[in-house]
Amino acid sequence: MTTQLGTRLPLIQGALAQISLPPLVSAVSNAGGLGVLTTVGLTPATLAAAIAAVQAATTQPFGVNLMLQQPNVAELVPYLLAHPVPVVTTSAGSPKRFAAALQAVGTKVVAVIPNVTVARKMAALGVDAVVAEGMESGGHIGTETTMSLVQQVTAAVDLPVYAAGGICDARGVAAATALGAVGVQVGTAWLAASETPISDAYKRAVVAASDTATVVTGRRLGDAVRSLANPLTAEYLAAEADGASVASLHQIVDGSLTRAVAGDVDHGTLMAGQIAGAITAIEPVTAIVARLFPA
Repeated sequence: MTTQLGTRLPLIQGALAQISLPPLVSAVSNAGGLGVLTTVGLTPATLAAAIAAVQAATTQPFGVNLMLQQPNVAELVPYLLAHPVPVVTTSAGSPKRFAAALQAVGTKVVAVIPNVTVARKMAALGVDAVVAEGMESGGHIGTETTMSLVQQVTAAVDLPVYAAGGICDARGVAAATALGAVGVQVGTAWLAASETPISDAYKRAVVAASDTATVVTGRRLGDAVRSLANPLTAEYLAAEADGASVASLHQIVDGSLTRAVAGDVDHGTLMAGQIAGAITAIEPVTAIVARLFPA
Protein backbone atom coordinates (compact mmCIF):
# COMPACT_ATOMS: atom_id res chain seq x y z
CA MET A 1 0.00 0.00 0.00
CA THR A 2 1.25 3.49 -0.83
CA THR A 3 0.17 6.98 0.14
CA GLN A 4 -1.15 9.68 -2.17
CA LEU A 5 2.47 10.83 -2.58
CA GLY A 6 3.64 7.37 -3.59
CA THR A 7 5.45 6.60 -0.34
CA ARG A 8 5.02 3.60 1.96
CA LEU A 9 4.41 5.86 4.98
CA PRO A 10 2.38 9.09 5.32
CA LEU A 11 5.55 10.95 6.28
CA ILE A 12 7.08 14.05 4.71
CA GLN A 13 10.56 15.14 5.70
CA GLY A 14 10.33 18.88 6.27
CA ALA A 15 12.63 20.89 4.03
CA LEU A 16 15.44 22.19 6.22
CA ALA A 17 17.09 25.15 4.47
CA GLN A 18 20.74 24.39 3.58
CA ILE A 19 20.42 21.10 5.51
CA SER A 20 18.09 18.64 3.75
CA LEU A 21 20.63 17.58 1.15
CA PRO A 22 20.96 14.25 -0.70
CA PRO A 23 22.28 12.08 2.19
CA LEU A 24 19.26 12.91 4.39
CA VAL A 25 16.72 13.01 1.56
CA SER A 26 17.64 9.60 0.16
CA ALA A 27 17.79 8.03 3.64
CA VAL A 28 14.26 9.22 4.46
CA SER A 29 12.90 8.03 1.11
CA ASN A 30 14.59 4.65 1.52
CA ALA A 31 13.01 4.36 4.99
CA GLY A 32 9.51 4.82 3.57
CA GLY A 33 8.95 8.56 3.88
CA LEU A 34 9.16 11.39 1.38
CA GLY A 35 12.63 12.87 1.51
CA VAL A 36 12.55 16.53 0.47
CA LEU A 37 15.53 18.36 -0.99
CA THR A 38 16.19 21.97 -0.05
CA THR A 39 16.91 24.40 -2.87
CA VAL A 40 18.11 27.24 -0.65
CA GLY A 41 21.48 28.34 -1.98
CA LEU A 42 21.24 26.17 -5.11
CA THR A 43 21.47 27.20 -8.75
CA PRO A 44 19.86 25.23 -11.58
CA ALA A 45 23.19 23.43 -12.07
CA THR A 46 23.70 22.53 -8.42
CA LEU A 47 20.02 21.57 -8.13
CA ALA A 48 20.51 19.19 -11.05
CA ALA A 49 23.54 17.66 -9.32
CA ALA A 50 21.64 17.30 -6.03
CA ILE A 51 18.67 15.61 -7.72
CA ALA A 52 21.05 13.25 -9.52
CA ALA A 53 22.67 12.37 -6.19
CA VAL A 54 19.28 11.57 -4.65
CA GLN A 55 18.28 9.46 -7.65
CA ALA A 56 21.57 7.56 -7.43
CA ALA A 57 20.88 6.68 -3.79
CA THR A 58 17.17 5.79 -3.89
CA THR A 59 14.55 4.48 -6.28
CA GLN A 60 11.77 5.75 -4.00
CA PRO A 61 9.73 8.95 -4.42
CA PHE A 62 11.28 12.19 -3.18
CA GLY A 63 10.44 15.87 -3.28
CA VAL A 64 12.06 19.23 -3.93
CA ASN A 65 11.18 22.26 -1.82
CA LEU A 66 10.84 25.77 -3.17
CA MET A 67 11.15 28.33 -0.39
CA LEU A 68 9.41 31.16 -2.18
CA GLN A 69 11.39 33.96 -0.52
CA GLN A 70 14.41 32.81 -2.52
CA PRO A 71 15.43 35.38 -5.12
CA ASN A 72 16.13 32.74 -7.79
CA VAL A 73 12.92 30.66 -7.67
CA ALA A 74 12.11 31.77 -11.22
CA GLU A 75 15.42 30.22 -12.35
CA LEU A 76 14.82 26.90 -10.59
CA VAL A 77 11.26 26.23 -11.77
CA PRO A 78 12.18 25.82 -15.47
CA TYR A 79 14.60 23.03 -14.55
CA LEU A 80 11.89 21.25 -12.53
CA LEU A 81 9.50 21.58 -15.47
CA ALA A 82 12.03 20.12 -17.88
CA HIS A 83 13.14 17.40 -15.46
CA PRO A 84 10.04 16.54 -13.38
CA VAL A 85 10.35 15.19 -9.85
CA PRO A 86 7.57 13.29 -8.04
CA VAL A 87 6.68 16.08 -5.59
CA VAL A 88 7.39 19.78 -5.11
CA THR A 89 6.67 21.32 -1.74
CA THR A 90 6.39 25.08 -1.34
CA SER A 91 6.78 27.34 1.66
CA ALA A 92 6.93 31.04 2.59
CA GLY A 93 4.64 32.18 -0.22
CA SER A 94 2.14 31.12 -2.87
CA PRO A 95 3.01 28.77 -5.76
CA LYS A 96 0.27 30.37 -7.88
CA ARG A 97 2.67 31.29 -10.69
CA PHE A 98 3.80 27.73 -11.42
CA ALA A 99 1.63 25.14 -9.62
CA ALA A 100 -0.44 24.23 -12.68
CA ALA A 101 2.64 23.96 -14.87
CA LEU A 102 4.32 21.59 -12.42
CA GLN A 103 1.18 19.47 -12.17
CA ALA A 104 0.97 19.36 -15.97
CA VAL A 105 4.32 17.53 -16.11
CA GLY A 106 3.20 15.02 -13.47
CA THR A 107 4.60 16.64 -10.31
CA LYS A 108 2.39 16.78 -7.23
CA VAL A 109 2.38 20.16 -5.48
CA VAL A 110 2.18 20.29 -1.68
CA ALA A 111 1.92 23.71 -0.03
CA VAL A 112 3.01 24.42 3.54
CA ILE A 113 0.45 26.77 5.10
CA PRO A 114 0.19 28.69 8.42
CA ASN A 115 -3.55 29.38 8.66
CA VAL A 116 -7.00 28.53 7.32
CA THR A 117 -7.15 31.51 4.95
CA VAL A 118 -4.03 30.40 3.12
CA ALA A 119 -5.23 26.79 3.14
CA ARG A 120 -8.41 27.86 1.35
CA LYS A 121 -6.39 29.81 -1.21
CA MET A 122 -4.27 26.73 -1.89
CA ALA A 123 -7.38 24.59 -2.26
CA ALA A 124 -8.77 27.08 -4.78
CA LEU A 125 -5.45 26.97 -6.60
CA GLY A 126 -5.79 23.19 -6.90
CA VAL A 127 -2.69 21.98 -5.08
CA ASP A 128 -2.55 18.26 -4.30
CA ALA A 129 -2.17 18.56 -0.52
CA VAL A 130 -1.29 21.02 2.23
CA VAL A 131 0.94 20.85 5.28
CA ALA A 132 -0.61 22.67 8.23
CA GLU A 133 2.44 23.80 10.18
CA GLY A 134 2.08 25.04 13.74
CA MET A 135 4.31 27.63 15.36
CA GLU A 136 5.99 24.96 17.52
CA SER A 137 8.09 24.22 14.43
CA GLY A 138 11.66 25.28 13.92
CA GLY A 139 12.65 27.84 11.30
CA HIS A 140 10.10 30.19 9.75
CA ILE A 141 6.82 30.07 11.68
CA GLY A 142 3.29 31.42 11.74
CA THR A 143 1.21 32.28 14.78
CA GLU A 144 -1.06 29.27 15.38
CA THR A 145 -0.30 26.10 17.31
CA THR A 146 -0.50 22.71 15.64
CA MET A 147 -3.36 21.62 17.92
CA SER A 148 -5.65 24.49 16.90
CA LEU A 149 -4.48 24.82 13.29
CA VAL A 150 -4.71 21.26 12.00
CA GLN A 151 -8.28 20.59 13.06
CA GLN A 152 -9.48 23.88 11.59
CA VAL A 153 -7.66 23.29 8.30
CA THR A 154 -9.00 19.75 7.93
CA ALA A 155 -12.51 21.11 8.48
CA ALA A 156 -12.03 23.95 6.00
CA VAL A 157 -10.57 22.26 2.91
CA ASP A 158 -11.28 19.10 0.97
CA LEU A 159 -7.62 18.22 0.54
CA PRO A 160 -5.22 15.78 2.17
CA VAL A 161 -3.75 17.61 5.16
CA TYR A 162 -0.40 16.74 6.73
CA ALA A 163 0.26 18.03 10.24
CA ALA A 164 3.57 19.62 11.21
CA GLY A 165 4.97 21.13 14.38
CA GLY A 166 5.86 19.31 17.59
CA ILE A 167 5.93 15.77 16.14
CA CYS A 168 8.79 13.33 16.69
CA ASP A 169 7.22 9.97 17.60
CA ALA A 170 4.13 7.77 17.27
CA ARG A 171 2.24 9.80 19.86
CA GLY A 172 2.50 12.87 17.66
CA VAL A 173 1.39 10.88 14.63
CA ALA A 174 -1.63 9.59 16.57
CA ALA A 175 -2.51 13.12 17.68
CA ALA A 176 -2.27 14.39 14.11
CA THR A 177 -4.55 11.61 12.93
CA ALA A 178 -7.07 12.45 15.65
CA LEU A 179 -7.11 16.04 14.39
CA GLY A 180 -8.02 14.85 10.90
CA ALA A 181 -4.61 14.79 9.22
CA VAL A 182 -3.71 12.02 6.76
CA GLY A 183 -0.06 12.10 7.82
CA VAL A 184 2.73 14.22 9.23
CA GLN A 185 5.62 16.40 8.20
CA VAL A 186 8.60 16.18 10.54
CA GLY A 187 11.55 18.57 10.60
CA THR A 188 13.39 18.98 13.89
CA ALA A 189 13.82 15.24 14.52
CA TRP A 190 16.10 14.95 11.48
CA LEU A 191 18.56 17.45 12.95
CA ALA A 192 19.81 14.60 15.15
CA ALA A 193 19.95 12.03 12.34
CA SER A 194 23.31 10.44 11.60
CA GLU A 195 22.83 11.12 7.88
CA THR A 196 22.05 14.83 8.25
CA PRO A 197 24.96 16.88 6.84
CA ILE A 198 25.39 19.41 9.65
CA SER A 199 28.11 19.77 12.27
CA ASP A 200 28.14 17.48 15.28
CA ALA A 201 28.04 20.62 17.42
CA TYR A 202 24.63 21.55 15.97
CA LYS A 203 23.35 18.01 16.52
CA ARG A 204 24.61 17.95 20.11
CA ALA A 205 22.91 21.29 20.80
CA VAL A 206 19.57 19.82 19.65
CA VAL A 207 20.05 16.71 21.80
CA ALA A 208 20.94 18.85 24.83
CA ALA A 209 17.95 21.18 24.38
CA SER A 210 15.08 21.32 26.87
CA ASP A 211 11.44 22.02 26.07
CA THR A 212 12.00 25.74 26.76
CA ALA A 213 15.28 26.03 24.86
CA THR A 214 13.91 27.83 21.80
CA VAL A 215 13.24 31.50 21.16
CA VAL A 216 11.68 33.43 18.28
CA THR A 217 13.61 36.13 16.46
CA GLY A 218 12.66 38.24 13.46
CA ARG A 219 9.24 39.44 14.53
CA ARG A 220 10.13 43.07 13.81
CA LEU A 221 11.46 42.03 10.43
CA GLY A 222 8.13 40.33 9.66
CA ASP A 223 9.99 37.03 9.39
CA ALA A 224 9.62 35.11 12.65
CA VAL A 225 12.12 32.27 13.07
CA ARG A 226 12.30 29.71 15.90
CA SER A 227 15.75 28.52 16.94
CA LEU A 228 17.72 27.40 19.96
CA ALA A 229 18.62 30.20 22.35
CA ASN A 230 22.33 31.09 22.20
CA PRO A 231 24.55 34.20 22.33
CA LEU A 232 23.42 35.23 18.84
CA THR A 233 19.72 35.18 19.73
CA ALA A 234 20.44 37.02 22.99
CA GLU A 235 22.27 39.74 21.05
CA TYR A 236 19.43 39.96 18.52
CA LEU A 237 16.63 40.14 21.06
CA ALA A 238 18.48 42.76 23.12
CA ALA A 239 19.04 44.87 20.00
CA GLU A 240 15.40 44.48 19.01
CA ALA A 241 14.25 45.57 22.48
CA ASP A 242 16.53 48.61 22.24
CA GLY A 243 14.90 49.67 18.98
CA ALA A 244 17.81 48.84 16.68
CA SER A 245 17.34 49.60 13.00
CA VAL A 246 16.18 46.94 10.59
CA ALA A 247 19.59 47.08 8.91
CA SER A 248 21.31 46.45 12.23
CA LEU A 249 19.05 43.49 12.96
CA HIS A 250 19.77 42.01 9.55
CA GLN A 251 23.48 42.45 10.18
CA ILE A 252 23.21 40.22 13.24
CA VAL A 253 21.32 37.35 11.60
CA ASP A 254 22.18 37.40 7.90
CA GLY A 255 24.35 34.38 7.10
CA SER A 256 23.83 32.93 10.56
CA LEU A 257 22.24 29.66 9.41
CA THR A 258 25.32 28.93 7.31
CA ARG A 259 27.47 29.49 10.39
CA ALA A 260 25.30 27.11 12.43
CA VAL A 261 25.51 24.36 9.81
CA ALA A 262 29.30 24.72 9.86
CA GLY A 263 29.40 24.33 13.65
CA ASP A 264 29.39 27.85 15.11
CA VAL A 265 26.77 27.24 17.80
CA ASP A 266 27.37 30.63 19.46
CA HIS A 267 27.06 32.89 16.41
CA GLY A 268 24.82 30.76 14.21
CA THR A 269 21.03 30.42 14.05
CA LEU A 270 20.35 26.88 15.24
CA MET A 271 16.88 26.48 13.76
CA ALA A 272 14.89 23.91 15.74
CA GLY A 273 11.37 23.40 17.05
CA GLN A 274 10.06 23.06 20.58
CA ILE A 275 10.04 19.27 20.26
CA ALA A 276 13.86 19.39 20.46
CA GLY A 277 13.39 18.81 24.18
CA ALA A 278 12.16 15.28 23.38
CA ILE A 279 15.14 14.40 21.17
CA THR A 280 17.75 12.64 23.28
CA ALA A 281 20.23 10.97 20.92
CA ILE A 282 21.89 11.11 17.52
CA GLU A 283 20.42 8.17 15.59
CA PRO A 284 20.09 6.81 12.05
CA VAL A 285 17.09 7.89 10.00
CA THR A 286 15.71 4.35 10.19
CA ALA A 287 15.50 4.59 14.00
CA ILE A 288 13.68 7.94 13.82
CA VAL A 289 11.20 6.59 11.26
CA ALA A 290 10.61 3.46 13.38
CA ARG A 291 9.77 5.65 16.37
CA LEU A 292 7.26 7.61 14.28
CA PHE A 293 5.74 4.53 12.67
CA PRO A 294 6.46 1.42 14.75
CA ALA A 295 6.11 -1.82 12.80
